[in-house]
Amino acid sequence: MNIKRYLPLAFVALIMTTLSSCQLVESIFKAGVWSGIIVVVVVLALIIWVVSKIFGGGNGN
Repeated sequence: MNIKRYLPLAFVALIMTTLSSCQLVESIFKAGVWSGIIVVVVVLALIIWVVSKIFGGGNGN
């Protein structure tokens, strides 16, 4: 019996039995909001870096 195969199912079952549906949805959306904020910050930093390289923000390399 491969235990690793059933770990995600056991995790979902644990969450379903310990959290109410409202708490589960709230935690999913909180995680989504924070991951979205992180992605936006990373993309903006990448855009600023690329623009600074294009318009000579560095030492000319």
